[in-house]
Amino acid sequence: MAVEAVIWDFGGVFTSSPFEAFARYEQEKGAPKDIIRRVNATNHHDNAWALFERNEIDAARFDELFLQESTAMGFPIPGRDVLPLLSGQVRPRMVEALKICKQHFKVGCITNNMASSHSPGDRAASRSSSAFGEIMPLFDAIIESSKAGVRKPDPKIYLMMCELLSVDPKACVYLDDLGVNCKPAAQLGMRAIKVVDVDQTLAELADATSLSFPGREPAGA
Repeated sequence: MAVEAVIWDFGGVFTSSPFEAFARYEQEKGAPKDIIRRVNATNHHDNAWALFERNEIDAARFDELFLQESTAMGFPIPGRDVLPLLSGQVRPRMVEALKICKQHFKVGCITNNMASSHSPGDRAASRSSSAFGEIMPLFDAIIESSKAGVRKPDPKIYLMMCELLSVDPKACVYLDDLGVNCKPAAQLGMRAIKVVDVDQTLAELADATSLSFPGREPAGA
C-alpha cells in the first residue's frame, strides 16, 4: 500500500534523546548506570511515569512515587530531579524532513508527555523564539498522552491517529526512538522506523517514502 501519512514521536526524534541527560545525571549523582530507564521500564503500564503521562497524577505525586520506585531499585531519585532532564536540543535536519514529508503526505505526532512540565505544545508556547514554535504547527494532527488519557505503546493511540488522519495503518510510516513504541505500530501494519541517529533515520525514511532528505552536515556546522 502506498504511503499516505508519516507519523512521528517528538522527544528523541525532533530533539536529542533524554537518555543522554539521564546518563549525565546518574554519573553526577553516583547513581547506578541506567537506573532511571530501568525505573521507567519496570511495571511500565502502571508506574509513576505511566500515571503521569496519562495525567492521572500531578507533579507532586509523581515526585513521591518516582522516589519510592527508584529507592526500591537501590538508589533514591526524586521525580522532581527527572523532569528537567526531559528537554533536548532540536535536530534541524529532522525538522526539515518533516517539512518535506508534509509536502507529500499527511503528518501526525503521537507523544507521551506530562501536561505539567513536558508537553511539546507548552514548550512551543514558552519558547516561541526557538524551533519548537515552528515544529508543532506543521502537524495535521497531534495526540498528547496527557490529554488523551492513553499512551504508547497502547495500540489504541496509534489507531486514534489513523482515524484523525483518515488513513489505514498500512499506509503509514511511524518514527519513534523507543523500540517498545515501534512494535505495536509495526503490528498494526505501519512501516516502523526506530530512531537511533539522524543519518540512519533519514536513510530509512527515504527508503520508505522515496523522498530525498538533507545529507550529513559538514563537520563544525
